[in-house]
Parts: sequence; structure tokens; C-alpha cells
Amino acid sequence: MVRAGGVLKLAAVAAAFLLALFFAFELLDINMEFNIGQMFARSAPQEPGPTKPPRRKCGLSKACPDGHFSFKMASGAASVVGPKICFEDNIVMSGVKNNVGRGINIALLNGETGEVVKTAFFDMWAGDVNELINFMKTITDGTLVMMATFDDPASKLNEEARKMIAELGSSSVSTLGFRDNWIFVGGKGIKTKSPFEQHIKNNAETNKYEGWPEVLEMEGCIPKRQE
Repeated sequence: MVRAGGVLKLAAVAAAFLLALFFAFELLDINMEFNIGQMFARSAPQEPGPTKPPRRKCGLSKACPDGHFSFKMASGAASVVGPKICFEDNIVMSGVKNNVGRGINIALLNGETGEVVKTAFFDMWAGDVNELINFMKTITDGTLVMMATFDDPASKLNEEARKMIAELGSSSVSTLGFRDNWIFVGGKGIKTKSPFEQHIKNNAETNKYEGWPEVLEMEGCIPKRQE
């Protein structure tokens, strides 16, 4: 009986040893697989994530070169949505800022620093064109002038006012008519016609809105004034 009991104990110890050895190899195998997996994970090239396109001033499609101001602007939409002018990533005029109105909307900016000098709008349907004329007489040389229409820009616009705007570099103001859309960037003292101008006529056959043409949009880079 004693001998049989000793054999059973020996068999139990041997079984326990073999079981412990089995678990040890299993754990070792798991750790090896885990470490090898980590090693390959570290050495595998990382897939590049999607890159966001760079944000540019005023949301321009391309960046302006050094020595230039960035701008983007839009005319009004019918008689519902006012015009919007962005200059150097600053919203200068918009409906949200509550500084636009029916007629011709104007922003004056320093041609050297880009600082906003003044903004105003002039009602060309029921207003007084002399207010626009007197305003333009105050514009000094080297000032950038940005104009955008809303609703009707021309019913009260006379020849004197048109001439003064033409002297700022406009080519289209002479033919600006009732409910036309027009956007323009010029300058006091400019010697040539401005390249920054768009004009669309009010035409019942082509109008996008009932009684009004489509919205005009324009962006660009304006050279800074040099002394």
C-alpha cells in the first residue's frame, strides 16, 4: 500500500510538472508572436493620412505673391442678399456686418498698408447721387476703391458720378444700367484701366433671378502701392 501510494504521488508530481511545462511553452509562444507582431508593426511603413489643402486668405484659389493684397468679393443677389467684400482675410463689408445696402457699396483701403479707411453705400434708386459724388471727392491718391452693387446701382447715377468712377479705372461704369450687377476694384490716381472688373446686364432673357441677373464673384491679388 505504501509503495502504491508513493507511485501515485510520483505520477501526480510528474503530471503537474508536465502541465506547468506545457503552460510555460504556451505563454512563451504567445509572447513571441506578440513581440514579433509588434516588431513588424513598427517597421511597416505608415500610410499617410489625407492632407488638408492649405487655407488661403479670403479663401482664394491660390496664394498671392509677396507684395500683394488678397481680395475676394461678390455682388448682391437680386434684392435679397447683400454684397460681400473680403480683403486680406478680413470681411470688410457684408450683410452679417450690417454695413451694406441698396445701390453702390464702396470700401476704401490704404494702398500701402491695406488698412480699411472707410465704408459706405449709396442708394441709386431713391437716394441722392450728390452724396456719392461728395464722398468720391474725399478719396485721396493711393487709395484702393472696391465697389459692389446691390439691387439697382444706376437709376440715379449721372454723368458726373460715372466720370469720377471711370477715373478710378472702370471701363464698364459708362454702360451700367438699371438692376445690372457690377463689381470693381480701382484706385485713386490710377493711370490705366483696372483689370479687376466684372459687369453683367439685366436681361429678361438671361436673368438667373426674376428681374435680376446672376451674382458676380471675383478674386485676385492687388499690388501694394510703392512710394
